[in-house]
Amino acid sequence: MLENPKVSVIVPVYKAEAYLYRCVDSLLVQTFTNFEILLIDDGSPDRSGEICDEYARKDTRVRVFHKENGGVSSARQCGLDNAVGEYTIHADPDDWVEPDMLEELYIKAIESGADMLICDFFVNAGNKQIYCNQKPTVLDHERVMCELFQHLHGSCCNKLIKRACYNIYNVKFPENFSFCEDLYTNVSLLKNNIKIAYISNAYYHYVQDINLNSIVKTYSIHDFEYCKMLLKKFSKLTSGTSCFDLCVCNMSYLIVSRAFKANIFTSVEFKNKCGKYRKNMLAYECRNSLFMYALNLSCIGYYKIVYSFFVIIKKIYKVLI
Repeated sequence: MLENPKVSVIVPVYKAEAYLYRCVDSLLVQTFTNFEILLIDDGSPDRSGEICDEYARKDTRVRVFHKENGGVSSARQCGLDNAVGEYTIHADPDDWVEPDMLEELYIKAIESGADMLICDFFVNAGNKQIYCNQKPTVLDHERVMCELFQHLHGSCCNKLIKRACYNIYNVKFPENFSFCEDLYTNVSLLKNNIKIAYISNAYYHYVQDINLNSIVKTYSIHDFEYCKMLLKKFSKLTSGTSCFDLCVCNMSYLIVSRAFKANIFTSVEFKNKCGKYRKNMLAYECRNSLFMYALNLSCIGYYKIVYSFFVIIKKIYKVLI
């Protein structure tokens, strides 16, 4: 174990044997060397745990923790509980990073005295790579909190965060969250007027199309209930803040849009289940106005017709819905 590492990189690992090597290798070749990697084997049934142990034997900067499967949120918290770095950042096992990421983020964080340093990132889908600008409008904690429900990504993977903040403000990753756990945690931190900085470079490569076990690839009635739970949790978290209305709009949109894409409800079921979120959803600032119009029609009883139309549009124009 490296003594007094400046940065702790937390990697939750589950069914990742196909791409874990690329992720960890990209971390081990960092130009900045004073860091530790915490690989959290979340009860993975494949060879992921063995691969983690293999790295720990080769490099003293790698620490491995094997735990019973508890989901990504519990894995992130396990990493946080065992981290010793001054700053923490997360990396998902199907993604990878640029070699100068930790060096440039750490230097900027020290220069600015930031509690949270935000950077841009890449989205990699197949052969395409998209640059995603994450510059906040204003470096104010409430403004950034609001923008996490608008155009900023809620991920922990493009944010270097001072580890002490979690303890000072008693912030933990939420239990039983299978997604949006990072958004919830970042909002919890930002409620406490922490100091924010931004660096206008992208270092993290977020892969959209490799992990077939990802929550976004499957959907059931349980996922619908889960999204309803998210609305309640986030509403409570943001109650009394300036971003409460944005939060409710965003989470209502999430409920309806995920149900739309899943295609598991009849038109009547969709209206009964999603119609109650229609009013709040319509306040959501969505660039795809055609899609918003489709969601609106679906909520009032035309789901199957509208969904069939969108499937045709998707095939012809190869658009994502």
